[in-house]
Amino acid sequence: MKLEFRSKNELVYQRLRKAIIQGEYQPGTRLVIDQLAAELGVSQIPIREAVRQLEADGFVTIEPYTGTTVTEINASLIFEIFALLESVEVICGRAACLQMSEQEMETLAALVAQMDTSVDNPEKWSAENKEFHLLIGEYSRSTLAKEVLRKVLDHWDRLRFHYLKNVFGLRIKDAQHEHRQIVKALRSRDPEQVEVIARQHNRNALASYLAYLRAAGELVDTHA
Repeated sequence: MKLEFRSKNELVYQRLRKAIIQGEYQPGTRLVIDQLAAELGVSQIPIREAVRQLEADGFVTIEPYTGTTVTEINASLIFEIFALLESVEVICGRAACLQMSEQEMETLAALVAQMDTSVDNPEKWSAENKEFHLLIGEYSRSTLAKEVLRKVLDHWDRLRFHYLKNVFGLRIKDAQHEHRQIVKALRSRDPEQVEVIARQHNRNALASYLAYLRAAGELVDTHA
């Protein structure tokens, strides 16, 4: 399938990024520029640009004489991911509750209601969940924080696909309850309350996934 219209660089980047996140390209896979260009029906230029961006995102490693390989992934990355998520979501949430318009508040609440209809479809719910958190980032008007949030959520998606895909759906109903609490806290226009709820949301998720990873033998850590 050839990629056309919009920016070829952007299309190639999004295609390769999605393939890495979803495990189409496994950790350690070598990405060959010529081969990718042929597969996507583009020149080497947008491939090279995309690869450089993916390197900046932490998804590929470029080494002299070795070329480009998909970065390795380890279950212990979950600690870094959730530490970053908690920090940046507190920043965005505190700012958003003071910056958001009433229309934006309604948009966020409507999305949570829509997510209620997706609880039996984990992949659809996951995409909406990502949209929910990114909307709060957008509504925070925090330029740097929302960009960090996007990148961290991408790495969370990759970790989830690799280690947690089969159990991800088990936490959806609890997460939905927490999302409604987040919206309620945002409506209160109280940054302190938003921070409390955001931190608890992340810690509940982390505790749930750590329990599974340890039980499955995927994680033996010294963080507990």
